[in-house]
Amino acid sequence: QQQLVESGGGLVPPGGPRKLSCKASGMIVNFYDMGWFRRAPGNERELVELNARDGTSTYSASVKGRFTVSRDSDQSMVFLQMNGLKTEDTATYFCYTQKTSGYDAGREYWGQGTQVVVSS
Repeated sequence: QQQLVESGGGLVPPGGPRKLSCKASGMIVNFYDMGWFRRAPGNERELVELNARDGTSTYSASVKGRFTVSRDSDQSMVFLQMNGLKTEDTATYFCYTQKTSGYDAGREYWGQGTQVVVSS
Protein backbone atom coordinates (compact mmCIF):
# COMPACT_ATOMS: atom_id res chain seq x y z
CA GLN A 1 0.00 0.00 0.00
CA GLN A 2 1.24 3.47 -0.87
CA GLN A 3 0.69 5.77 2.08
CA LEU A 4 2.14 8.82 3.83
CA VAL A 5 2.18 9.01 7.62
CA GLU A 6 3.50 12.07 9.42
CA SER A 7 4.84 12.24 12.95
CA GLY A 8 6.72 14.61 15.22
CA GLY A 9 4.17 17.32 15.91
CA GLY A 10 3.31 18.70 19.30
CA LEU A 11 3.73 21.70 21.56
CA VAL A 12 6.91 23.68 20.89
CA PRO A 13 8.08 26.88 22.63
CA PRO A 14 8.74 29.93 20.43
CA GLY A 15 12.23 29.86 18.97
CA GLY A 16 12.55 26.16 19.39
CA PRO A 17 13.38 23.49 16.84
CA ARG A 18 11.22 20.60 15.78
CA LYS A 19 11.73 17.91 13.17
CA LEU A 20 8.77 16.35 11.43
CA SER A 21 8.98 12.95 9.78
CA CYS A 22 6.99 11.34 6.99
CA LYS A 23 7.10 7.66 6.19
CA ALA A 24 6.36 7.06 2.50
CA SER A 25 5.28 3.44 2.56
CA GLY A 26 5.38 1.58 -0.72
CA MET A 27 7.17 4.39 -2.52
CA ILE A 28 10.55 4.65 -4.13
CA VAL A 29 11.30 8.16 -3.03
CA ASN A 30 13.59 8.91 -5.98
CA PHE A 31 10.56 8.79 -8.30
CA TYR A 32 8.55 11.43 -6.44
CA ASP A 33 8.46 15.14 -5.85
CA MET A 34 8.18 15.42 -2.08
CA GLY A 35 7.59 18.11 0.49
CA TRP A 36 5.35 19.72 3.04
CA PHE A 37 2.27 21.90 3.16
CA ARG A 38 0.54 23.37 6.18
CA ARG A 39 -2.86 24.68 7.18
CA ALA A 40 -3.26 27.13 10.03
CA PRO A 41 -6.61 27.35 11.82
CA GLY A 42 -9.09 29.15 9.60
CA ASN A 43 -6.66 29.37 6.69
CA GLU A 44 -6.16 27.59 3.39
CA ARG A 45 -3.50 24.97 3.01
CA GLU A 46 -0.27 26.56 1.85
CA LEU A 47 3.07 25.42 0.56
CA VAL A 48 5.88 25.18 3.08
CA GLU A 49 8.58 23.65 0.92
CA LEU A 50 8.54 21.31 -2.05
CA ASN A 51 11.61 19.38 -3.14
CA ALA A 52 11.35 18.18 -6.73
CA ARG A 53 12.82 14.94 -7.93
CA ASP A 54 15.53 16.82 -9.80
CA GLY A 55 16.70 18.43 -6.56
CA THR A 56 15.22 21.89 -7.04
CA SER A 57 13.15 23.33 -4.23
CA THR A 58 10.30 25.78 -3.89
CA TYR A 59 9.92 27.61 -0.60
CA SER A 60 7.43 29.76 1.18
CA ALA A 61 8.96 33.16 1.86
CA SER A 62 7.76 32.93 5.45
CA VAL A 63 9.85 29.84 6.20
CA LYS A 64 12.86 30.14 3.91
CA GLY A 65 16.02 30.13 5.96
CA ARG A 66 14.27 28.49 8.90
CA PHE A 67 12.76 25.27 7.49
CA THR A 68 14.51 22.62 5.42
CA VAL A 69 13.11 19.58 3.61
CA SER A 70 15.25 16.51 3.22
CA ARG A 71 14.69 12.95 2.13
CA ASP A 72 16.15 9.57 2.92
CA SER A 73 15.70 7.35 -0.12
CA ASP A 74 16.90 4.20 1.61
CA GLN A 75 14.27 4.53 4.34
CA SER A 76 11.59 6.08 2.10
CA MET A 77 11.23 9.05 4.41
CA VAL A 78 10.85 12.80 4.10
CA PHE A 79 11.70 15.25 6.85
CA LEU A 80 10.97 18.85 7.69
CA GLN A 81 13.50 20.45 10.00
CA MET A 82 11.97 23.55 11.57
CA ASN A 83 14.10 26.08 13.41
CA GLY A 84 13.31 29.39 15.03
CA LEU A 85 9.64 28.57 15.33
CA LYS A 86 7.20 31.44 15.62
CA THR A 87 3.68 31.57 16.96
CA GLU A 88 2.40 32.05 13.41
CA ASP A 89 3.92 28.70 12.43
CA THR A 90 1.17 26.98 14.40
CA ALA A 91 -0.58 24.73 11.90
CA THR A 92 -1.29 21.20 10.83
CA TYR A 93 1.57 20.06 8.64
CA PHE A 94 0.96 17.66 5.75
CA CYS A 95 3.41 15.47 3.92
CA TYR A 96 2.97 15.52 0.13
CA THR A 97 4.32 13.50 -2.77
CA GLN A 98 3.67 13.36 -6.48
CA LYS A 99 4.72 10.51 -8.71
CA THR A 100 6.91 11.62 -11.60
CA SER A 101 7.22 8.43 -13.64
CA GLY A 102 5.53 5.14 -14.42
CA TYR A 103 1.96 4.32 -15.34
CA ASP A 104 0.67 6.44 -12.45
CA ALA A 105 2.82 9.50 -13.10
CA GLY A 106 1.14 12.61 -11.76
CA ARG A 107 -0.67 10.87 -8.93
CA GLU A 108 -0.65 12.84 -5.70
CA TYR A 109 -0.50 11.57 -2.13
CA TRP A 110 -1.28 13.36 1.11
CA GLY A 111 -0.69 12.42 4.70
CA GLN A 112 -3.26 12.92 7.43
CA GLY A 113 -1.25 15.73 8.99
CA THR A 114 0.55 16.33 12.25
CA GLN A 115 -0.23 19.36 14.38
CA VAL A 116 2.44 21.79 15.54
CA VAL A 117 1.49 24.29 18.22
CA VAL A 118 4.04 27.02 18.93
CA SER A 119 3.33 28.50 22.34
CA SER A 120 5.14 29.27 25.56
